[in-house]
Amino acid sequence: MSERRIIYPPVWLVIGVVVIFALDEFLPGPRFAGAVAQLTGGALLVAGLALLVVAGGLFTRADTGLIPFRDTRALVTHGLYRYSRNPMYVAMALVLLGVAVTVGASLALLVPAAFLVIIDRRFIRAEERQLEALFGDEYRAYCQRVRRWL
Repeated sequence: MSERRIIYPPVWLVIGVVVIFALDEFLPGPRFAGAVAQLTGGALLVAGLALLVVAGGLFTRADTGLIPFRDTRALVTHGLYRYSRNPMYVAMALVLLGVAVTVGASLALLVPAAFLVIIDRRFIRAEERQLEALFGDEYRAYCQRVRRWL
């Protein structure tokens, strides 16, 4: 299964940042700028990075792998995972949104949405099937309690 997923989510995040800067430079669309955009974008970026650290730390403390489809040894359902089944992906989308708002190019605002679609199709659906196969009823009960996103 992992052979098909050579480009992991953090790489998609970096690709998204590069696309945002390319759009800003070559195809920005209507622009918005100013201190409010800078502060809002910065806050979203910092919040996304903080969520990534916290969510990743929960995986580390549970002694389970961070890389999708590898070394899954525990079902993490506490901390941020009580509110979202995918807080790391939400965090990455917040980082992209923060960068897009900070650069002020309206077309760049499409990148976080595109990221979420790619992640959903390439990773989340297969991850959910894998977790259901590994953890069965425990995972199904978790899905009933906690939303996929927020």
